This record gives sequence, C-alpha cells and structure tokens, in this order.
Amino acid sequence: MRSLNELVEVEEPALPLVEEWAANAELPVEILPPSSHCNDVLVELQVTTRSVLGAITHGTGGILVDGGWLRMLGSGHQRLTRNIATWNSGRSNGFCLVADDAVGGFFALNGGAFGDDRGSVYYFAPETLKWESLGVGHAAFTQWAFTKRLHTFYAGMRWAGWEEEVEKLPGDQCFNFYPFLCSEQGSTQTSSRRPVPVAEQYAFNTA
Repeated sequence: MRSLNELVEVEEPALPLVEEWAANAELPVEILPPSSHCNDVLVELQVTTRSVLGAITHGTGGILVDGGWLRMLGSGHQRLTRNIATWNSGRSNGFCLVADDAVGGFFALNGGAFGDDRGSVYYFAPETLKWESLGVGHAAFTQWAFTKRLHTFYAGMRWAGWEEEVEKLPGDQCFNFYPFLCSEQGSTQTSSRRPVPVAEQYAFNTA
C-alpha cells in the first residue's frame, strides 16, 4: 500500500485543472471543500492526486453539478456526506463508484468487472438496470459533465420543475419512482416520486 506522501503529487497536481474546468463550465458547478479526513480517504482509495480522480478525492468534499443533479464523490462534506472510499466499501467489486445522479443512476470506473476497457466510465441506467459504457476515461467524463452535453444525456429524464426539487434534495438522497423507471409504465414524467437514501436506491437497483 502506498503512503500519503507517495499519493500526493506536488509538481503536477490535477486539482488546478479541475478547478479550471469548473470555472469555465457551461453548467453550475460547485466544488465542496474537502473534509478533515481527506488524507485517510486518499490512502484508502490508493490513487494519486496527479489523476483527476485523486484530485477530486483529496482536494474536494465532492462536486455538485447542475444544481446537484449530478454528484461526484470526494472526501465528504455535510451536503454530501458519503466519501468515495467508504461508499465503495462492500458495494463495488472490480469497479469504483465515482458519481451518481438525482434519478438513481450511478457512474463507475471500470477496474475489470465490465470488460477489458479498464479505466472507462460506465453508467448504471435506472431505466434499464444495466451498466453501459460511456466510452471515455474519468478525466474526460469530468470535463463532459461540466458541459451542456449533460443535458443531452438526460434528455427525456427530466420533468417540469425538476430544478426546484433537486435543489432541495440532499446529496445523499435521490428520487425513487413508482411505477419503476425500468417498467413499461415507468417514466420520470408520469411516475410518482419520493426522496430516498442513495444507499437504499443502489441496493434496490443492483439486487
């Protein structure tokens, strides 16, 4: 296991790059300050801060995109209490959960569980209950999420007034829909919805 000193990149840290992307984002992007446990989280995750994943893990408490519709996990914050290391413990095997959204979708970095394209980001879609490759790595995924292409990705998944509802939604909750989105009758437009813990929705989706 690599030590903290081996994981913290001094000469070429990626955090300034992430901050630059956020400053130039086409969507609202809020970088939450890192928790006091950021060192421990980084050591547990075993990624260097030269990578975008390591930079977000160590240098932020998480990132909220588009009013909190998309949540990228970091070292934890009162508005996004899940840190990336503990969130993955017992939930992932051969992949690393890096982000999730307000409708119960999950993003993961492939470590071999999804195929030979290690390092590619996959999306667990609530309407299909299947992991789908986005065909990009984590750094490109982060850049992509800060652009209006995110709106295209979620076309048809948003409803009138979603902005106000998502703004009030804590970062550790998502919406549960009934009829379920994976059913023929399910739709974000017509199904009833209620906030539930993200952990509960993940367990339900992947059962």
